[in-house]
Amino acid sequence: MVQINENYLKLQAGYLFPEIGRRVREFQQKNPQADVIKMGIGDVTQPLTPAIVKAFHEGVDEMSKASSFKGYGPEQGYEFLREAIAKNDYQSRGASIQADEIFISDGSKCDTGNIQEIFGYKNVIAVQDPVYPVYVDTSVMNGRTGNFMGNGYYEGIVYMPCTAENGFIPEIPKEKVDIIYLCYPNNPTGTTAGKEELKKWVDYAIRNKAVILYDAAYESYISDPAIPHSIYEIEGACKVAIEFRSFSKTAGFTGTRCAFTVVPKDLMAYTADGTEKPLYPLWFRRHTTKFNGVSYPVQKAAAAIYTPEGRKEIRATIDYYMNNARILRESLSKLGFQVFGGKNAPYVWVNSGRGIKSWDLFDKLLHEANVVGTPGSGFGPSGEGYFRFSSFATNENVVEAMERLKLLKW
Repeated sequence: MVQINENYLKLQAGYLFPEIGRRVREFQQKNPQADVIKMGIGDVTQPLTPAIVKAFHEGVDEMSKASSFKGYGPEQGYEFLREAIAKNDYQSRGASIQADEIFISDGSKCDTGNIQEIFGYKNVIAVQDPVYPVYVDTSVMNGRTGNFMGNGYYEGIVYMPCTAENGFIPEIPKEKVDIIYLCYPNNPTGTTAGKEELKKWVDYAIRNKAVILYDAAYESYISDPAIPHSIYEIEGACKVAIEFRSFSKTAGFTGTRCAFTVVPKDLMAYTADGTEKPLYPLWFRRHTTKFNGVSYPVQKAAAAIYTPEGRKEIRATIDYYMNNARILRESLSKLGFQVFGGKNAPYVWVNSGRGIKSWDLFDKLLHEANVVGTPGSGFGPSGEGYFRFSSFATNENVVEAMERLKLLKW
């Protein structure tokens, strides 16, 4: 008989964002006249900018002519895009990342889960709590955890609480861990980590022969010059870290799909007998075996982000969303919420200050104000009582949503 992967049976309920979608659909079916404002799932609302659209069209036009048609491209990504990324995102900041250490993909969400395939099953994984659910759920699917426990955690994962008391910055684990997921600017809390904080993690990884999986999907929202955009700005990080980045929130590619992962050639891991092996060829083999590459027009459009026109346009889009974040911060503070994040990140993390549980607050906002956010408990037990608002809405909807919240009765 055919047997299933029983690790999937350990997963609790549905994935967070489909569950939000389900509740919203049910509400709208019963209340078709309701004008629901969605600031939960972090999808963008502003269109691709002119420079990107122009490059997209050029790529499509090239595909229409035999002389410039492209079939299968290099699985790792076209060199013109990888060179632009290496020069602009890393070498310009003093990080010695080379183009051939960059792997173009269709999304960081995929890569942060798929990267586990190159690691052995005896590794102990540590995650921030609250945490982007993909890190935990893919660990469960891959059989890297025990059962789900009544306290909201899975056996076999080391959870690092991020609370208001510690500034949402986790402490170094007391127990030894092998793989550490870090996300900065953080999803969901909107917090950032300075160089001194990241140096602690890099030093820990060097001492313990661990690997940091660093999700920097929101680095373009950093405006404070003291905050690093890449973990590779930290001395020694090339020996212990893999970095993930995305064009989804940076440039509106949620519907066109383009991202990249950096695996430095100096990064090492170990066989069961302690023999040192580079991780680069393992990910190269996995990526080129299971992935046929991002389409040429999409990669050409992504490269336009690094042109002078593209940079200017993308900056304007990011400023638009960060103005939304400012409105959210200021409005929610006036309404009595405890407000965090939203300064160097597009997410605003709040506590109602009224002792309401996360999903109860979700239902209250949906039913009484027709406003959708993300319940903090969906990101982990330490998120209970908190709520995430995304600034990726239109400015008009952000303003309207805050006006509706003023009318709520508590």
